[in-house]
Amino acid sequence: MLKEFKEFAVRGNVIDMAVGIIIGAAFTKIVTSLVNDIIMPPIGRLLGRVDFSNFFINLTDKPVASVADAKKAGIATLNYGLFINTVFEFIIVAFAVFLLVRQINRLKKEAPPPPPNTKDCPYCISVIPVTATRCPHCTSQLTTA
Repeated sequence: MLKEFKEFAVRGNVIDMAVGIIIGAAFTKIVTSLVNDIIMPPIGRLLGRVDFSNFFINLTDKPVASVADAKKAGIATLNYGLFINTVFEFIIVAFAVFLLVRQINRLKKEAPPPPPNTKDCPYCISVIPVTATRCPHCTSQLTTA
């Protein structure tokens, strides 16, 4: 069993997957920072100095000023501002993955199909080799073109 696990662990696909997961985790941190620190502040400023991360609905009677205060006090809230940020993160990640897959697909050029090695006899419609000069089925003389 240990030998099988070793073969599985060093297989190329598993290593590729591990590298992808590590890079994906780092990419997620970059996207989170991009959304929270670069994209959302200008959008909030355009909308009148709005901080989306502090949009929430208090589900209790106790007043709180921010999501952080609610978390400290253990108050239940619906944090729809954080959800908006997460949606922006998802859109950016999905778009980046789309661009990556699109580029990979462009690099993968499909080989043209091989030329046909058979043709139909114009007289008896039997399948014959492309290089045939006489049909083996109806013995008709074929034109070479």
